Amino acid sequence: MIRISRLLALALFLAACGDSSERTEPAAGSLTGVGAVAYINANIWDGTGVPPLLNASLVVRDGRVESVSTDEAPAGAQIIDLGGAWVVPGFINAHGHVSGRWAADEVQGEAAMVEGDLALYARYGVTTVLSLGGAPAGAFGIRSAQQGPSLNHARLLLAGQQVFSHDPDEAAAMTQANIDAGVDWIKMRVDDNLGTIEKMSWDALEAALQVAKAANIPVATHIFYLEDAQRLLEMGTNLIAHSVRDQQVSDEFVQAMLESGVCYVPTLVREVVSFVYGERPVFFDDPFFLEAAKQSQIDRVSDPEFMERMATSPTAPVYRRALVQAQENLAILIGSGVPIAFGTDSGPAGRFPGYFEYMELNLMSEAGLTAEEILLSATSVAASCLQLDDVGTLEVGKWADFVVLRQNPLNDIDAVRSMRSVYVAGNAVAR
Repeated sequence: MIRISRLLALALFLAACGDSSERTEPAAGSLTGVGAVAYINANIWDGTGVPPLLNASLVVRDGRVESVSTDEAPAGAQIIDLGGAWVVPGFINAHGHVSGRWAADEVQGEAAMVEGDLALYARYGVTTVLSLGGAPAGAFGIRSAQQGPSLNHARLLLAGQQVFSHDPDEAAAMTQANIDAGVDWIKMRVDDNLGTIEKMSWDALEAALQVAKAANIPVATHIFYLEDAQRLLEMGTNLIAHSVRDQQVSDEFVQAMLESGVCYVPTLVREVVSFVYGERPVFFDDPFFLEAAKQSQIDRVSDPEFMERMATSPTAPVYRRALVQAQENLAILIGSGVPIAFGTDSGPAGRFPGYFEYMELNLMSEAGLTAEEILLSATSVAASCLQLDDVGTLEVGKWADFVVLRQNPLNDIDAVRSMRSVYVAGNAVAR
């Protein structure tokens, strides 16, 4: 079960800690991604799975990694002394949602609001997000403009509007409309909301899948039940976008996952939001949460009537049990070698971007994953699952998206909360 008090205790401890070496880092918004910048005196875990390189330097030029080594910095490079801090690749959320909901209240305009969401993700070290449905049309322009060295918010991948229909022709048309809009992924929903709605028909699913396959656009599928996940693997889905939550995964399913190479995105924190607001959550007192949480969203889920509905909802205990089952299944899948891509389903109302990613890390740890398994899931594995070849690791030629931490995250995943700074394309992100 989730131990939110553990999150609070750690956050209070970290809030009391200081680090004078932070003074050597550039201010947020300064364009450190242009020219050569050497981040020296760092312990660098590059996301490839090899042991960290200690007392090393990360050299960034024009927003990309030029080298990771123990060599001296190149002549003329700007020197940033990290004072023995830890450096890891920026985190990749393989299942989020970007809508503009999380921008500051004073921000106006669709594109600016979407950028506000992406800035919030980046503030917490999430430097790439796949928005699996619901992003406004203005998000496409932001996505198209992000391949440059001046970027200072999270990168964005888009799935357009969620495909959900019982009619094959309509499902095919919805899929084609998304493709015509220029999506990176297609998202289809295969779930009955615990028996309250009718699931998308299999004929409609097949029609949509065929359209996506013809256009060479990968498909992510929202599932709840093992039987549905198994059938979708047979049909050719490219990503299982939630946990199997109705029963223990079977050996047959595990083998099918391994043979297909399809990735699995647990989204454990998705279950938490289905019951946690039945009373005031402990994390509402966490300084790490409060430093960037949007007050209007806190007010929304703190409304007494809303909390009463949550507390008395007949689905709340079902989702509590579903969380336990999801964690048990995650342990089986990671132990079997199934690729696990980090994802949270954050972004809709009540699902606080950035902070919920840290709750997900903790839930993965409680499921039995090691700190390195979790970090790999959130970096190189997620990048591979999303078919991205220029982020996810700190290797030569890739974008310099990285997080600077005070503590060693390989010892304890909670050390990720000791965040000191975040960089996208070598640019310091506002925190």
